[in-house]
Amino acid sequence: MEIRFQASPKEVKGMSTEELRSNFLIQQLMQLDTLRLVYSHFDRVIIGGVKPADKKVSLPNEPELRADYFLERREIGIINVGGAGTVEADGIHYNLEKLDALYLGKGTKSVIFSSVSKDNPAAFFLMSTTAHQEYPNAKMKKEEASPVALGETATANKRTIYKYIHQDGIKSCQLVMGLTVLSEGSVWNSVPPHTHTRRMEAYFYFDLPEQHRVFHLMGEPTETRHIVMANHEAVISPPWSVHCGPGTTHYGFIWAMAGENYTFTDMDPVAIAEMQ
Repeated sequence: MEIRFQASPKEVKGMSTEELRSNFLIQQLMQLDTLRLVYSHFDRVIIGGVKPADKKVSLPNEPELRADYFLERREIGIINVGGAGTVEADGIHYNLEKLDALYLGKGTKSVIFSSVSKDNPAAFFLMSTTAHQEYPNAKMKKEEASPVALGETATANKRTIYKYIHQDGIKSCQLVMGLTVLSEGSVWNSVPPHTHTRRMEAYFYFDLPEQHRVFHLMGEPTETRHIVMANHEAVISPPWSVHCGPGTTHYGFIWAMAGENYTFTDMDPVAIAEMQ
C-alpha cells in the first residue's frame, strides 16, 4: 500500500507538473488480478482498484493499519465500472453489474473480488474511510440511485448524477459516494466549481476512450493548476482545492468524499469569472 502525505496550498503553488502528479494523481489503478491501494493522509482515506480476471482477489490486511483485518476500524464503498462481478463479504455474495455499488461496514472481516468472465472482467473502484460505528452492508443498483439530471448542452455540462452512499441513501459513518455520467457533447464536470473544507474528495474517471484525456483542475480557486488524466486514473482533491475540468470527449467519473460533514450538498461555490 502506497502512503501519501498531505500538501498545503502554499506547497502546491510551487509544484512542478511532475510533483503535482506524484502527489495527487493515482495511475495504474485497474491492474489484472492485482489490488492497488493508496493511503492518503487527507482524512486517512484509502483509494483502491482491482480488476480480477483469472483468479479471486482478497482485500488484504495491510500492516500499516495495525488492525486484525482491513475493516476492523474502517468502512468501504465499492463501485464496479467493468463487466459483471461478485464481491463476497463474510460469505455473502453480492453480484455487481456495471455501475452497481456496494457498501461494507465496520467489522466485515473477509472481502473477496471476482469476475463472472475473465474475457470481460469487473473493474472495482474502492474508497475506504475510518469508521467509529457499524452500519449494515448494502448493495444499490444504478437504477436505484435517485438519478438527477443537471446542466445543459449549451454550456457543455449536461450530466446525470447517481448518489449511492449519502445521508438519504446507503448509511455510513463518513463516506459519501456516487458517480456522474456526462451526456454526449458535454465535457465539463463539477460546474459550478466549488470547495468544501469540511471534507476531502477523490475522483476516478472511467469510460474515457484511450486516445482522449481529461484536464482536471485543482488548487485554490485563484491559484489553479491542472493534471492531465487518462481513463481509469484517480486524483486526490484536498479540502481546500477546487475539482473540476473539461475532457476532450464525454466520460463518467466516480466521486467519493470523507470528512466531518456527511451532507452531499455542503459546498462553497466559486464563480467561474473569479477563477484564475
